[in-house]
Amino acid sequence: MAKCTKKVRMVGKYGTHYGASLRKMVKTIEISQHAKYSCSFWGKIEMKRRAVGISHCGSRMKTVAGGAWTYDTTSAVTVKSAIRRRKELKDQ
Repeated sequence: MAKCTKKVRMVGKYGTHYGASLRKMVKTIEISQHAKYSCSFWGKIEMKRRAVGISHCGSRMKTVAGGAWTYDTTSAVTVKSAIRRRKELKDQ
């Protein structure tokens, strides 16, 4: 099993290799990669990364394409909000 320490958490497995700044960047990526996200279908925190760009909801058995390490990318959130705003303007 990989070594994990209190301060560096997941990147303790790399030891002193690769430099501190690179390990900090990898730490943020790995934390977001292994986190669970809120399911957009029913709101519970069930979405988990299955592969690169693929998230899966364990309860509802829904599979969604998204970002490489996160459930939603920032550009996808921007597009969704723009579409929602256009629909609201069209309804009025």
